[in-house]
Order: sequence, then structure tokens, then C-alpha cells
Amino acid sequence: MGSANAATPREVPRKQWWQTFYGGLQKMGRSLQLPVAVLPAAGLLNRLGQPDMFGPQGRIADWPDVAKVLAGAGGALLDSSLGLPLLFCVGVAIGMAKKSDGSTALAAVAGFLVYYNVLHQFPVQPASTPPTYQNPGVFGGIIMGLLASWLWVRYHRTKLVDWLGFFNGRRLVPMIMAFVGMLFAVLCLWIWPPVGHGLTHFSQWLTAHGPLGAGLFGVANRGLLVVGLHQFLNTFMWFQYGSYTKPNGTVVMGDINRFLAGDPTAGQFTSGFFPIMMFALPAAALAIAHCARPHRRKEVMGLMTSVALTSFVTGVTEPIEYSFLFVAPLLYVAHVLLTGVSMGVTWGLGVHDGFSFSAGLTDYVINWELATEPWLIIPIGACFAVVYYALFRFMITKFDLRTPGREAEDDREDVTRE
Repeated sequence: MGSANAATPREVPRKQWWQTFYGGLQKMGRSLQLPVAVLPAAGLLNRLGQPDMFGPQGRIADWPDVAKVLAGAGGALLDSSLGLPLLFCVGVAIGMAKKSDGSTALAAVAGFLVYYNVLHQFPVQPASTPPTYQNPGVFGGIIMGLLASWLWVRYHRTKLVDWLGFFNGRRLVPMIMAFVGMLFAVLCLWIWPPVGHGLTHFSQWLTAHGPLGAGLFGVANRGLLVVGLHQFLNTFMWFQYGSYTKPNGTVVMGDINRFLAGDPTAGQFTSGFFPIMMFALPAAALAIAHCARPHRRKEVMGLMTSVALTSFVTGVTEPIEYSFLFVAPLLYVAHVLLTGVSMGVTWGLGVHDGFSFSAGLTDYVINWELATEPWLIIPIGACFAVVYYALFRFMITKFDLRTPGREAEDDREDVTRE
């Protein structure tokens, strides 16, 4: 006789389906980090190509041709219609395919180029229509990457009849992707306008609410980091929402691209991360180290100093956040809410700042001239550092949270034994 608590035949497949789906989302979230890793180079090249760096009023030298070269190099990677979508397409294709190789990337590029050119055979009419309604942009690149990875896994070992043997296996996938890219472009012309319209209206609602909208974005961004899905939220707001026409007539889209192109209204969904990543989280790391047990304090201080410097200089916060996310989720809830407060306060005080990669010291210094009131980030960050340090230290000691250095001795791994 089976146990009364045994799962029914329906429950087990449902659970397996959810685990597979959730695992796939996490894998795609990690895949999105591959193209994002290119952005620091793009941001640096684009920044050095601005008129205030080279040219008649430049700070470096009167070399306008150098500025054109650098701006062209950075702009190629940050182009919202071709460069960025192609980067995301290839990154997702490589990251999602099992045992992928170079042929996966080639298939993704082949499909994307066909998709891109078919889509641009139908220009937006009238000219005043927001281009995001017609062109999926980065989202389109992500979907093409997913299709390439799935088709590669399915067909990279396919064998055709003998007289078509040259196209067996991996050579077949780029051919399939060419036709898939054409069909997907036609489908986008039909279904994307209402989808893009809805996403844009939601983004406009966030923008219209100023500090509140920025705060809600900050809360959602850090909250989704728990399951590795924050990149989905970032993709539209940072790389596709909103448009700005540069002096040369080029249109750029997305909060990050608009900021780097000199749009003074950009930065609503990036500015508030600087106080958190440069000041608040390093202060939280210090609090964790100070709360460690005396005999482990030196060891934990070394670890926390390393991750604090990483956050401060580069804006990479996951090493700190994951140090307390699972062992003390109450601290993470406080961190999520305070990130929203920082986003709202920073935007409310008129700070417009942005980054190419993350809100660390490197981007802060490089983009100083492009920002509005960037100096305010320092006193705002100092205030948040005090709040984080005091709050983290109070909560760790009050609730006896098992942050690094406070684990029960029985839970520690003895690395001295074979």
C-alpha cells in the first residue's frame, strides 16, 4: 500500500516541468551576462569619442579624427538596432545550446542578418512613429539566439540523403536559421507593434512617476536577482526604452545608450545604483566582518575587503549579495527596499548618471562629464553607507543571523582533513 503522502502521477511531472522551466530561465539569465560583458569596452570607446575628450574643446588633444574612430568603434557595439541585438543573439545562442561550438554562433549570425534585413524592408510609417513599436531590438536578438540554440541541438547531427551530404550536421543549421530568420521577421511585423506599444506604455508610466518609478525599478531589479532574472527587466529599460537623436541625426535607444550619447534626461534607471554599489554594499561587507566571531574576524575581513573593493571599483555586487542572500534573507529584503529608496532619492535630487557596465568607480569617473550633479552621489552614498552599516550590524546581532564568520562550528568544513 502506498504512502498517503506519496505524490500523485500528475504532481511529479508538473514539478519536473516547473524545475526544467525555472532552470532554463536561470540558464538564459546567465547567458545574457556574456554580451553584457562586452559593454565596458563599448562604453569606454564611446566615452573617449565624445567631443569633450578629443577635438577643438577636448581635454586630451586636438585630434578630431581620433574622436571619430573611437566614437565609431563604441557606437558599433552600442547600436540599438544592429550591434546590441546581434551581441545578445550570439551570446544567448552560445550560452543556451548544449555542447555548443562555433557553428552555433555562425547559425545565430546567419539567422539574425536575414531577420534584420527583412525587418528593415518595411520602414516605420509615418516617420514619427516610435521605432520600438516596429523593431523588437534586443528582444529580437534574444529570441533569435534562443531559436539558434534550440535548432542547433536538434539538427546538428542530422544526416541528409547522400547527394546532399555536404550539408549534413552543423552545416545544415545556418541554412535552417536563414529561413527561420525570414519567418520570424515577418511574424514580428505583425505581432510586435502591440507588444512594443504595451511595454513602452508601462515604461512611460514608470518614467512619469519620477522618483517613485525609479524606486520601483530598483526594488524589482534587486528582487529578481534572487532568481537570476533581473537581466530580463534590464534589457528593455536599459537598451530599448526611449529614444534620443544625436546631433548627427543618429537615433539611439535605451536608458544607457541615451546617457552615453549625451541625453540630459537619461539615467532614471541607473543613477541610484551608484550609492549602493560604491558605498552601501561595501559598508554592509564591513558590518558582516565586524560581526564575525573573534577567532574568525581576520579571515572574514580579508574576504569582505576583497568583495567590497570589487563592488566599489567595478560595480559587481553579486559576491557581496550572495554572501548573505541565502544565510540571512532578512538582510537581503532590507537591501532590496533600500536600493529602491536610493533610486528614488538620487533621481529626486536631480542626479542623472549612467554606466556602460555597472555603477562602480570606473564608470563614475569616466562618465563624470556626461552626468548631471554627479558630486551628489558621494554624500548620498555616504549616508547610505552609514545606514547599511548600522542596520546590518544591528540585525545580525539582534537576530543572530548566520552571516560569514558566525556559522555554528559544526557547520564549518574542516579543510585540513583528507
